Amino acid sequence: MASHNELGQSGEKIAAEYLEREGYQILESNWRHHRAEIDLIVLKEGVLVFVEVKTRSGGQLADIALAVDENKKTLIIHAAVEYQYQKDHEGEVRFDIITILYQSENTFDIQHFQDAFFPGL
Repeated sequence: MASHNELGQSGEKIAAEYLEREGYQILESNWRHHRAEIDLIVLKEGVLVFVEVKTRSGGQLADIALAVDENKKTLIIHAAVEYQYQKDHEGEVRFDIITILYQSENTFDIQHFQDAFFPGL
């Protein structure tokens, strides 16, 4: 299996392709603000969606989303607020998690958790 970084990049590519098939427009990938990085920023039907992608080569698909801890959520939310400010977006936003679990080199399972967490703003 690929290295940790290669695995993450592969997962983000898979997630972006999945979202495009589902009708999302990819606006940004790996968007950074200070210490935070948002894996994908997408738009669908006027809703701005901030997506955290978690990719693993072992374990359970449902458990992977638990890797997004409160600290990571806080960083993503602060970066999302900055992105909205920079882009002058005043519409609806959502925070999603996409998990990808490799079964083998070319076989994987994907799960999309919409509204995975809510900003406490």
